[in-house]
Amino acid sequence: MNCSRSASSVSSKKPFKPCFLKHYRDQTAMPAKDNNSRLVYSSELGRVCPKCRQARNSCRCKQQTAPDPGNGDGIIRIQRQTKGRKGKGVTLICGIPLAGDELKKLAKSLKQKCGTGGTIKNGVIEIQGEHRDLLLTELQKQGWKVKIAGG
Repeated sequence: MNCSRSASSVSSKKPFKPCFLKHYRDQTAMPAKDNNSRLVYSSELGRVCPKCRQARNSCRCKQQTAPDPGNGDGIIRIQRQTKGRKGKGVTLICGIPLAGDELKKLAKSLKQKCGTGGTIKNGVIEIQGEHRDLLLTELQKQGWKVKIAGG
C-alpha cells in the first residue's frame, strides 16, 4: 500500500484519512446470497407468514391449525395444572369439540363467569386460578358432558 501521507503530517489542509480504508473496501465484496434466505416483508404482499410464506391475509396455516371438531370422545375434561408457572395454578379445559370463533366465544364467557383472565392454546382453554367446580356447573348448564380430571 503506497500511502503518500503519514499520520504525522499535520501541515496539510485536508484532514488525514488512512489509505488502507480505500484498499479494504476494494477487497471486500458483498457476500453470496444464502440458500437459507426467505422473504420477510414485501410491499407487494405485506407481511408474510413464516410457515407457508404466503401473505398473512391469505395464510394457509391458520386453516390447518384449527383442531378437528370430530376428534375425541365427546367428554370435556377439566383439570388443574401448575407446571411451568412457578406454582401458580391454572384450570385447563380440554376436549372441547369447537374451533375458531366458537371456541373464542366460549372461552370469553367462561373467563367472564370466573372473573379472571385466560387464553386458548392448541384448542385447550386455560383459565387463571382454581375454578374447576364453577366451570363444571357452567359447562353442564350449557349442555356439555363434563368430567373433572386429575387429583
